[in-house]
Amino acid sequence: MRTADPLHLQLLRLLRDNGPVSRAELADQLQIPRPRLLSELERLVATGFVTEAGMAASRGGRRSTLVELNPNLRFAAVDLGASSVDVEITNGRLEPVAAYTEAADIRQGPKVILHRINELLAKARVEGVHDRLDAIGIGVPGPVSYRDGVPVSPPIMPGWDRFPVRELLTREHGCPAVVDNDVNIMAIGERHGGVAHSVDDFLFVKLGTGVGCGIYLSGEVYRGIDGCAGDIGHIQVDPQGPMCTCGNVGCLEALFSGAALGKEAAVAARAGTSPALAERLTQRSELTARDVAECAMEGDVTCIRLIRDGGRRLGGVLAGLVSFANPSMIVIGGGLAHLGHILLAEIRSVVYRRSLPLATGNLPVVLSELGARAGVTGAAVLASNVAFEQAS
Repeated sequence: MRTADPLHLQLLRLLRDNGPVSRAELADQLQIPRPRLLSELERLVATGFVTEAGMAASRGGRRSTLVELNPNLRFAAVDLGASSVDVEITNGRLEPVAAYTEAADIRQGPKVILHRINELLAKARVEGVHDRLDAIGIGVPGPVSYRDGVPVSPPIMPGWDRFPVRELLTREHGCPAVVDNDVNIMAIGERHGGVAHSVDDFLFVKLGTGVGCGIYLSGEVYRGIDGCAGDIGHIQVDPQGPMCTCGNVGCLEALFSGAALGKEAAVAARAGTSPALAERLTQRSELTARDVAECAMEGDVTCIRLIRDGGRRLGGVLAGLVSFANPSMIVIGGGLAHLGHILLAEIRSVVYRRSLPLATGNLPVVLSELGARAGVTGAAVLASNVAFEQAS
């Protein structure tokens, strides 16, 4: 396999992140001789990834020409959750030019779900959003072999084990594709354009149907040898707890996740301990974490307790991770982030109380800045990276 040119990658990522830049400024930023830079840029222009963008402001003497990523570059970013799919088409600067969101049941299996994703990408082409895609990035809600581009024994994704997701997307669209765990792409998105933009060592905790943790160390995602690093939802927090989807008992995910909170809300409603939840249950067949959040905001004591109990359990797991990895930030995202400051306060309380002062003295625990867009943002970053690697 051909090794990507590190200088080409640097150039393309600089243009992606900074927009049009003069040749003189690029030479200064990369600290390379201008003749070499001009030679490298010529090669990238020949690939179609870089174009000229007019004249730069004068710095005294002859004006330099601006260069930029080809404005016709198109990347597809897919964030596949347990019950929804978000698709964005972006330009080379990772600015969205089209977006599609719809419900999707991951349990329908890879053929049904990927067929629908292909239909959405084809719809974008028919609508004139792109003539062709330059790369695709996709996140899925389960462990992934990043090297092979396949999910591996994902607990909530029946039928997906070892399914060739990357190979299918590459063949279908004639462009490189990359597959990662959904929480990893959220961490990458938050690092690229969110609250962790300037942070090299942080944890991104996704709270949704499941619970996962993206781990950033020294400016890179840490995936582990087999791609399952950060699967904190299956850390045991109660040996006497309920059965988890993974087959073990008392996992964090079985006690605090979107599904677990919905079950606890239904129990509270039927037991009469929460009149607000009981009233909602008479109007629909099931309750969700959003019901708990809304009732808590209205002052329902039982709902506040449910959120605090979950925050305490999650905080205990995170306290252990803080002692182990000593991150400089913890970011909370995913669908359950709407539980808001009741949840955040409980997590902070436990983490700060149970971790050593040296590890928490400068440790912000914050909500995701990108929110629902963290996943597609990270998928677009991965797509652009794999496209740049092939271009160089």
